Amino acid sequence: MTLLTDQCYNVQVIDDTALLVPAYNEGQVIHEHLAAACRAFRWVVCVDDGSSDDTAIHAGSAGAIVLRHPVNLGQGAALQTAIEYALRLPVIWFCTFDADGQHRLDDVIAMREVAQTLDVDIVLGSRFLGQTTNMPTVKRWLLKAAVRFTDWTSGVKLTDAHNGLRLFNRHVAQTIDLQENGFNHASEFIDKIKTNGYTFAEAPVTIDYSDYSKAKGQSMLNAINLATDTLITKVVRK
Repeated sequence: MTLLTDQCYNVQVIDDTALLVPAYNEGQVIHEHLAAACRAFRWVVCVDDGSSDDTAIHAGSAGAIVLRHPVNLGQGAALQTAIEYALRLPVIWFCTFDADGQHRLDDVIAMREVAQTLDVDIVLGSRFLGQTTNMPTVKRWLLKAAVRFTDWTSGVKLTDAHNGLRLFNRHVAQTIDLQENGFNHASEFIDKIKTNGYTFAEAPVTIDYSDYSKAKGQSMLNAINLATDTLITKVVRK
């Protein structure tokens, strides 16, 4: 891991929350999204996960703290790197945030308020309590199935099992220790809510599906493979 830039230089508003942004070949869109994030949050930590394009350059010019994996390790590994770096910062809250524009900054602020009001360790964003724009029908079916699958395999009842917008406190950041490097980290995160005894709540959020984000999204075959890997992992651990 290489630290490329170490400060946000735009005008910041919220300084007790770090946005954690994994990125892989997002050079087309990342500057716009991170520039907006850096105008609202002092600490925006972007991990360029071995991109072959100019993602790191655009993230840095937007004002984010940029770290870079020399090779692509996967989204889970990028998030763990971001968490470990952000623990050095004087923040209370940590929020995972997508680089492709699907998430809204207003939702992060609202989730932060929910966490403070309810005094919970984690607030998970739910598109099914909130809303979506331009969501493919197949994606909706797949995510609904994932909710039932996650309920069955983890015992954690949620309305949206694979939403990348998650806000958590320093205790979670210090103890969660994600081991799944790829997209399976989403299931691992939920498993650790149960095994580590974290308190949690869900909050309504809006997910915006653009042509760009839909093109980069997971395929149904990949989602099935991830579910199979999750089952195998659970059986082996038992």
